[in-house]
Amino acid sequence: MRFRLNDIEAFLMVMETSSVSAAGLRLGLSKSVVSKRLTDLERTLGTQLLRRSTRGIIPTEKGHSFYQRARAFMQQLDTAAESATDDKADLVGQVRIAAPMSFGNIYLGPVLFEFASRHPALNLVVDLDDRKIDIEAGGFDLAIRVTQLKDSALIARKLANSRRIVVCSPGYAAAHGLPKSLDDIANHRCIGYAHLHSGQLWQFEPKRRSGKVRSVVTRSAMVLNNGEAMRDAAIAGIGICMIPLFIAASGLRDGRLINAMPNERPTSDTIYAVYPKTAVQSNKVRMIVEHLREKLSGPLPWEDVLQAR
Repeated sequence: MRFRLNDIEAFLMVMETSSVSAAGLRLGLSKSVVSKRLTDLERTLGTQLLRRSTRGIIPTEKGHSFYQRARAFMQQLDTAAESATDDKADLVGQVRIAAPMSFGNIYLGPVLFEFASRHPALNLVVDLDDRKIDIEAGGFDLAIRVTQLKDSALIARKLANSRRIVVCSPGYAAAHGLPKSLDDIANHRCIGYAHLHSGQLWQFEPKRRSGKVRSVVTRSAMVLNNGEAMRDAAIAGIGICMIPLFIAASGLRDGRLINAMPNERPTSDTIYAVYPKTAVQSNKVRMIVEHLREKLSGPLPWEDVLQAR
């Protein structure tokens, strides 16, 4: 049984994009060529890997199993090729990165673009999505997460702290006032985040060092699945919202937003670079993580924006 790497690569890309057409665009191939490579791979294996339907591409049970093993094999092959390269500074191959949409748009993108410009033979595939993605199942080499990380199945490298802040527009404050206490939040229209539980729990640091984190259940007038959309809704006067400072900073700087609770400090998140424990960390991934840590090790750019106000 002889496999062609091009056929496996096409299969992996179709799995990861859920589309023959999208896979073709990523690979620079026509849809017919990708389809032929899938057919050839299934013929070689003697089994069906994918089902085609009006809903798109759906992997069979054997297809899903083959994907997991083939993805791991291709990653190992990529690492082996990397180790054989004479010039370690000249990175080659592909690195797939998952990251949240807003952080990716505002800050991560420019940092990665700078890194990519230094390594033109490196192929970065960046997937921006606010949903929490299964790194191994999605075939990602690395993920950036802004969270209070509790997943022990992942190796995590801290990049920076991420403060959160409760904001609203000056117009909303003039019309409705600002919350006088945590209990008073219940009397205000709040903008919720769709990727949290329906209770929309906001958490604040304790007033005393020995105290406990204080939690508040909010009443959502609007629920959105993206931090920048939440910020824009707050600017429009819809209500108050709790968002990362890196999203709120520009609005605070130009006066479109104000700190709605200056005497309270929401609990902070941490920005991590994470990857599976079972994965062999390649030199490419290690260098990307080191680059991110370097760029975020000093004064944070979003904190600078606030201080420059």
